[in-house]
Amino acid sequence: MMNEQENNIQDENVENFDQSTTDESTENAAPLSEEDKLRHDLATANDKYARLFAEFDNYKKRTSKERVELIQSASKDVLNKLLPVLDDFDRALTAMQTAQEVESVKQGIDLVNQKFRKTLTQEGLKEMEDIIGKPFDPEFQEAITAIPSPSADWKNKVIDVVEKGYFLNDKVVRFAKVVIGQ
Repeated sequence: MMNEQENNIQDENVENFDQSTTDESTENAAPLSEEDKLRHDLATANDKYARLFAEFDNYKKRTSKERVELIQSASKDVLNKLLPVLDDFDRALTAMQTAQEVESVKQGIDLVNQKFRKTLTQEGLKEMEDIIGKPFDPEFQEAITAIPSPSADWKNKVIDVVEKGYFLNDKVVRFAKVVIGQ
């Protein structure tokens, strides 16, 4: 600790000495020529540029690190909210092994399903609904096959949904996989 303080004092003394000798040499020296002034200005500008570049590089590194930490903490929060649902599923699976009535098991699974969907909805997940019979939209749907349409009205419309699509905060996170009429 003492060595650091001594080093800091020595550094300050060297800087002060360098500054005082520079000041004295400029006072005693002849006026700088135009070329020397321009060189000095160029050196100063280059130094400022190098410092600014280093500062910006540090900023980029810091923000990318913060972004990674934010993403990791966001997923941590969502997972913490899903853990109670996982616990409910574990309890339901245990109860299914000894259950005598199928109806009570169905009700239990239905409750867990509702809780799970509510948690996902609170996190901003929204299901694409009521797309059967609507025109095919490649921005929200992925056509996995096309079949002959039952009537002319069904051409280029969604006939069946193979896999549901989802939005996360109004942005598509999974396209709906659909069958369209041709």
